[in-house]
Amino acid sequence: MLNITDIRITKVEGDDKLRAFAGLVIDDCFLVGDLRVVEGEDGYFVAMPSRRKRDGSFKDIAYPLNNNLREQIEEKVLLAYETATGHRALSRIERGEAAQVRPDLLGVEEFGFTPKTNP
Repeated sequence: MLNITDIRITKVEGDDKLRAFAGLVIDDCFLVGDLRVVEGEDGYFVAMPSRRKRDGSFKDIAYPLNNNLREQIEEKVLLAYETATGHRALSRIERGEAAQVRPDLLGVEEFGFTPKTNP
């Protein structure tokens, strides 16, 4: 599993749904920024870094390739958000609703990588 060694939370004021930006530090040496803590109709969730395409839609540019990692990231980011802000962030995970990896996201093979197998 991924070794998340730090999570940095930057609270956002004055937005209807966006509550904070988050950055994940992996193994004390790699930062993934621009994750967003969003308050939706069904509670809080973590949106992955994305950029706007020419047609106005958004495309995730960094994301987990499986549901277990997505849940681990969401749980840790929401816990860090709660610690940093003092606001309760009831997540879908706590209610037993697993977040699903979106089918339109590219998998490892689509990037031209071959999944590594351990001997």
